[in-house]
Amino acid sequence: MPIDASFKNFGTDADGSRVSEYCMFCYQNGAFTNPTQTVDEMVQSSIDFMAANLGFERDQATQMSNDVIRKLKRWN
Repeated sequence: MPIDASFKNFGTDADGSRVSEYCMFCYQNGAFTNPTQTVDEMVQSSIDFMAANLGFERDQATQMSNDVIRKLKRWN
């Protein structure tokens, strides 16, 4: 998912401050919402969500998800 102030979807640290590295669905109150999720599971759920809810074509959602999610520091 694109993370942007216009979407109001930043994750939050334990103190409630916004975190620009992760979205609110993945990171809340300083912790990952699904800590055992693999990168492949995350990519697939992102593709499904973007296609179903944000109007992205599956090809575009697949490209964006792979380009962004696999580079997040969570997976490094």
